[in-house]
Amino acid sequence: MGANNGKQCGSEGKASSSISSDVSSSTDHTPTKSPKNVATSEDSDLSMRTLSTPSPALILKSNPSCVSPQTVPNGHETSSTSFNVTGETVALVHPPPGTRSRPSKVPPTTLIDILPDSVLLHVLSYLSTPQLCRCARACRRWYNLAWDPRLWSTIRLSGELLNADRALKVLTHRLCQDTPNVCLTLETVVVSGCRRLSDRGLRVVAQCCPELRRLEVAGCYNVSNEAVFDVVSQCPNLEHLDVSGCPKVTCISLTEEASLQLTPLHGQQIGLRYLDMTDCVSLEDKGLRTIAFHCPCLTHLYLRRCSRLTDEALRQLALHCTALRELSLSDCPQIGDFGLREVARLEGRLRYLSVAHCIRITDVGLRYVARYCPRLRYLNARGCEGLTDQGLSHLARNCPRLRSIDVGRCPLVSDAGLEVLARCCEGLRRLSLRGCESLTGRGLVVLAAGCPELQLLNVQECEVPPEALRLVRQHCRRCVIEHTIPAFY
Repeated sequence: MGANNGKQCGSEGKASSSISSDVSSSTDHTPTKSPKNVATSEDSDLSMRTLSTPSPALILKSNPSCVSPQTVPNGHETSSTSFNVTGETVALVHPPPGTRSRPSKVPPTTLIDILPDSVLLHVLSYLSTPQLCRCARACRRWYNLAWDPRLWSTIRLSGELLNADRALKVLTHRLCQDTPNVCLTLETVVVSGCRRLSDRGLRVVAQCCPELRRLEVAGCYNVSNEAVFDVVSQCPNLEHLDVSGCPKVTCISLTEEASLQLTPLHGQQIGLRYLDMTDCVSLEDKGLRTIAFHCPCLTHLYLRRCSRLTDEALRQLALHCTALRELSLSDCPQIGDFGLREVARLEGRLRYLSVAHCIRITDVGLRYVARYCPRLRYLNARGCEGLTDQGLSHLARNCPRLRSIDVGRCPLVSDAGLEVLARCCEGLRRLSLRGCESLTGRGLVVLAAGCPELQLLNVQECEVPPEALRLVRQHCRRCVIEHTIPAFY
């Protein structure tokens, strides 16, 4: 029987054309090898497969001996095998598994074959994008299940060596086969830490995925303004955009000509609600003004370490983005009290504010925020050395709904401000006082009695007596205390 099968495989192998095509692309145009050079034992029957709809199998690493963890959408980690092809990562395209000549009514050989399609679809929904591509190579039934449109609302790719441009092109091409040139199921694309993601990959997404709602390209530093603008202008439903760690991105709309292109599509307005431009070091006031003008629906904006921004840009932001609820300006050294006065114009909508290490901020700016933003829940003012007990007291009296506050590395904050905070903010749950040199045990005693819901207290590098910390532990039983005091245990 084995001999007959061998003859049959040989004859069918001659009749079939190319078994699997390597569609890898490289910026250095390195010649690629035939997939048969990297085929494993599980690919020994590829000659039996027919040429039909391509099925990509994404290979993430170039080391054949290692097994790299992959994060699946629900947060678990699995492992995936690795292959080495001319020192670069490629994306292999395989035809769907063919059907062999078998006796009729062959009973199932494994328990998983007994499961109905609905159960298998639920199991496949927990797999990552590369794992789904590998499952599509198992058999014809799994091929049809793995490419069910209900499983492809999200694409997640990661890894420095992954050719993300090629992977996105292959995946979108496969997902567009039922609806030519457009993919109506894809709503989320997440590409993290891929050096080989460039404007080509994003333009493919922009052209083929009009229903895109979420795009994350964190750490992909080859992405430029033009590609981001293409996605924003061609995906009218886009609400979540994360371009953190992309230093070439300075603003969504690059030029006046590009801004005019938005007019027939969105009336010069973009429906973005979430925008993360952390570490976009080239962002300046002009770029932020453009964003504020075209994105009036923004509710979450993160501008950490955008060191070129000044107070003037925040005036336009508060003028146009009136729905803003969360704003991060951490490590923006040119932001000062005037900028906080403009932020305070958001009034009762602001819930989250981070101005950590903005050394020009003092009690004056904090008073503006406290006066006009009474619903503030989170404040990070770590490293703002100009803050004193007066500013903290004013904040506590006007923002009684505070749940988390960080005033670490503020040497002028002492027990007096901490006592007012404990009396006015009974629902406080997280408090960081790390490096506050003026603290003693008196303020912590009042805190223990006034904030019974406290869950985290950071007093590292603070000279406080162990007895005060024991009192906090006694009254706040759910509190985790972070300290550097050897006598407290």
